Amino acid sequence: MFERFTEEARRAVGQAGRESAELGHGHVGTEHLLLAVLVETADPAARVLIEAGLDHAEARRAVGRLLGTGGDAQALASIGVDLEAVREAVESVFGAGALDSPPPEPRRRGWFRSEGRSPFTAPARKAVELSLRESLRMKSGHIAVGHLLLGVLREGEGLGARVVADHGLDLAEVRREVEVAMG
Repeated sequence: MFERFTEEARRAVGQAGRESAELGHGHVGTEHLLLAVLVETADPAARVLIEAGLDHAEARRAVGRLLGTGGDAQALASIGVDLEAVREAVESVFGAGALDSPPPEPRRRGWFRSEGRSPFTAPARKAVELSLRESLRMKSGHIAVGHLLLGVLREGEGLGARVVADHGLDLAEVRREVEVAMG
């Protein structure tokens, strides 16, 4: 499937992983795919959202409000929660390492999981799969950034679609406008 991706769409999928890492999230979700689409400011599909007032900075603030960022420890410290004291208390009851991460899963290769790349959530995988269906429906010979956005919108349950809807945009109307913009 990924051989059908345009260079821009491949770049967007990679950017989704970077967005996740920059926000300190342990996954790549539809929200990160949306942020990656919005980085492609020259893309006609991204322009639909940008012209409606949902640019990368605004979407990133929305994702931060919904999921927080990796700086949660600093936020907790600012209200007097000492995470090290919490760790010590938990380990005194449940044993050393009780809060440690579970052992890593066996490494899998591919776009959805590989060394150094955050795992894609089920909604994000579905959105990428739907981007292929959108490409086929539109009789395109490739998967472009716009198809990724259409996949995020069509999936509809992930945070990417929620960010768009919370911005006051109608998902069906955005889909229509993206399709028109893509020709």
